[in-house]
Amino acid sequence: MSVLTVLIMILAVAAAALLIEILRELHSLTVTRYEVKSKKLNGIRQEVKIVFLSDLHNCLYGEKNSRLLQTVRDEKPDLILIGGDMMVGKFGVPHDIALDFVRQLPALCPVIYSNGNHEQRRKSDPELYGNIHEEYEQELRKSGVRFLENDSCIVEFSGKKFRICGLALGMETYAKFKKAPVTSGMIKDCFGFSPAEDAKAGNGSPEYDYSVLLAHNPTYTDAYLGWGADLILSGHLHGGLVRIPGFGGIITPQGFLFPKHSGEMKRHGEQTVIVSRGLGSHTLNIRLFNLPEVVTVTLTGEAVKPVKNGTAQQI
Repeated sequence: MSVLTVLIMILAVAAAALLIEILRELHSLTVTRYEVKSKKLNGIRQEVKIVFLSDLHNCLYGEKNSRLLQTVRDEKPDLILIGGDMMVGKFGVPHDIALDFVRQLPALCPVIYSNGNHEQRRKSDPELYGNIHEEYEQELRKSGVRFLENDSCIVEFSGKKFRICGLALGMETYAKFKKAPVTSGMIKDCFGFSPAEDAKAGNGSPEYDYSVLLAHNPTYTDAYLGWGADLILSGHLHGGLVRIPGFGGIITPQGFLFPKHSGEMKRHGEQTVIVSRGLGSHTLNIRLFNLPEVVTVTLTGEAVKPVKNGTAQQI
């Protein structure tokens, strides 16, 4: 047997192994747990647990997403935050799977939903989509889901007030091979306030102790940080499709290589950025070293001892 033949056989086996792994990961599900400690939460009576869901894209985990629902239930969250793209925003693609899943969540705890580009696309083109997205939101509101579109609300847990903010940037910020000029000032214009400015004015804001920003696209994380959110939750990138262990994701939906934030938690001083690898995929139906995930974030006061973050449990 020639060296070339052996080499071809090795490459064929490697390609087959990678294909099998991609297929396995597309049907797998993990829970990734992070702990975020902040001095702003010192004195909190007990930790607050948030489940963050993003980018389901109508995918199914068990009949009617029973496995996904049970996974969320097992985390026993105080609050569920949805970062968008639960359906696929293409003409003729129904949203029934997303609707049936999300409408069950308010039975577990309060649910707040911020749109992604797929929801925004359906809302921004009524000539193509009609009122289909209004119907989707209306049905979820009936179930108790709260939507935030360049708006915020305050929720209270364990004696602390959390300001949850849902950002909805224009569709131009999702254009292929382009990065829009998004600034912290633009984020302030969306909400009418800035946590960074509130902090400079004194000892924070009397209205809230801690701010959480739901911002679907992590491409503009620098602007979000400049605006001053304590915790930024994003998705959109599907983990970069293929991840290099210890390095990160390969490519974004906009065509940018090696994004700074693609599917992990990073600290920036007193601020925290968490980007979900998402729950599903579409168009490029690929995941490699990049399992779909439910993200659980536990919020509490400053650390007393080091905590290892990013622990994952495969379901």
